Order: sequence, then structure tokens, then C-alpha cells
Amino acid sequence: MIFVLSLVVICVIMGGFGQIYMKKGLKNTGGIELNEILSKKLISTFLEKNVLLGLILYIFASVLWLVVLSKAEVSYVYPLIALGYIVTAVLAKFYFPMIGLPSENITTIRWFGILIILGGVLLVTRS
Repeated sequence: MIFVLSLVVICVIMGGFGQIYMKKGLKNTGGIELNEILSKKLISTFLEKNVLLGLILYIFASVLWLVVLSKAEVSYVYPLIALGYIVTAVLAKFYFPMIGLPSENITTIRWFGILIILGGVLLVTRS
């Protein structure tokens, strides 16, 4: 089970960094609107280096996730994906400034929510 948990953590971290780099890339391109989905802007957005890096991280995480699903019950491992909320929030707070983006404001109530998520994940891993 340690192997599966390790893969889940790797998936979550890769997904978190994927989110961060997609956000950075979208900041660089000015973002995308729903009405631009079927336009050339979508292609240029996908080809922006940070968006592309984020998508690649997601693809690798998805491949690892397939391994996880083949080795463990989905009712056990899927709730652990909630760790992604924690990883992404922490990265947005502390890693954004390292890559040239402003640190996100994580309020006390958000930190409390993160602790609740962590508590839920701990309960699932004890089951």
C-alpha cells in the first residue's frame, strides 16, 4: 500500500504544479474566454510554454493514476486526490512569487478548510 500512496502523492504534486504552470501561462497570454474556445487563441494558449508544461504534468499524472487505479480500490484512493487542493493552495501562496506571480491571499477560513480536508484524507488512509 505504501507504493500506491507514494504514487498518489506524486500524482497530486504533479497535478498541483500543473495547475500552477497553467495559471502562469494563462497570465502570460491574457487568459481565454468561453467564446474563444473554438478560435485560434485556444491553440496559441495551449502552445504557451507554461500552459504546455502544465498539461504535460497532467498527462504524466494521469498515466500514474492509471497505475494507482489498477492497484487499489477507487473508494480508497480517489478521496486522496483532495490533497491536490492543499498542494495547489500552498504552491499558490509560496511558489507563485518564485516564478514571478503574486502570492495568493489564503485567508484564515481557507487555512481552516485545508485542515478539514487534511483531516478527511487522514481518516481515509486509516480505513
